[in-house]
Amino acid sequence: MMDKLRVAFIGTGRISDLHALAYLDDDHAELVALCDNNIELARQRGRRWGVSSSRIFSDYHDLLALDDIDLVEILLPHHLHYAATLAAAAAGKHISVQKPMALNLTQADEMAASARAAGVILKVYENFIFYPPVQRAKALIDNGEIGDPLTIRIKSNSGVSPSEWQVPASARAWRLNPEECGGGPLVFDDGHHKFALGWHFMGMAEEVHAWIGSTEVAPGEFLDAPAIVSWKFAGNRYGSLEAVYSPELVLDTAHYAQDDRVEITGSKGVIWVTRGHGKLMDAPPVVIVKDRQTRAFSDMPVGWEHSFINSTRHFIDAYFAGEPPSLTAEEGRDVLRFALAAQESARIGAAVKL
Repeated sequence: MMDKLRVAFIGTGRISDLHALAYLDDDHAELVALCDNNIELARQRGRRWGVSSSRIFSDYHDLLALDDIDLVEILLPHHLHYAATLAAAAAGKHISVQKPMALNLTQADEMAASARAAGVILKVYENFIFYPPVQRAKALIDNGEIGDPLTIRIKSNSGVSPSEWQVPASARAWRLNPEECGGGPLVFDDGHHKFALGWHFMGMAEEVHAWIGSTEVAPGEFLDAPAIVSWKFAGNRYGSLEAVYSPELVLDTAHYAQDDRVEITGSKGVIWVTRGHGKLMDAPPVVIVKDRQTRAFSDMPVGWEHSFINSTRHFIDAYFAGEPPSLTAEEGRDVLRFALAAQESARIGAAVKL
């Protein structure tokens, strides 16, 4: 096996800035080609990242024809994941596809089958489980600090911020289009992170029940909020996601104007992760209560970008060790089942068994 993983991006939009960080700073990886239908955007990224102009394309089939690419990162709108993944597998490239992996389980199964047939890796890119405060909370729980986890509660707040990312109108448009996004931007798109956290801490849900509201944020533009998604896990365990848009809630962030809180209650303690995308509260990132004592942990990076760096480094390390990545195609499919079940439950007004 070669000593460097040669990587190409299909899609150079806003999120590619975070995907590039670890590749540009790892001696075992190299970013070697880029593709975007906005060729000038791809060229701008190429100049910043040191990618030769001769290896920047507007058609990903031209990129996939290159022999010296090991892995493609598919950073496209959700409805384009399926076709791009099949094409990449047919070209013999390993694949990291943005979450959620597909619009439905049939597509997900075909994507996984195409990767298996081609003998290539298919990874679903999920970063929240690699966020340093989440990693610390998981380590504490695995060490038995709160006993057996009984419930998980996740709160996601969207608001406004003077320091938030400037997201192109085109990126906003497809996320607000259910046919291209697969659902809404908060419960289906960003919700993947929260469903992944539920899966990460509690395992696969058995049943899902959801109420998904709608809030007009601009003429003809609607967010899928407020929303509550409830989960039932095996062993008399439960969880919930609450997604809220507060148009006058100001928070600190270097990325999306959003923040997250996670509370996991165990048989002998409670643990909180107090931030995610940004910083809503001035509190330590991890807090645990056990035996009438409160302990706080602040000795970790808290920028959202570190979740991307850690996720990418995990894949690079797994690749060279010959170990499966996280999320595998099968794990990504499980998380997609969470998200699709929430959409279906809200549509029919009843719980959905998984």
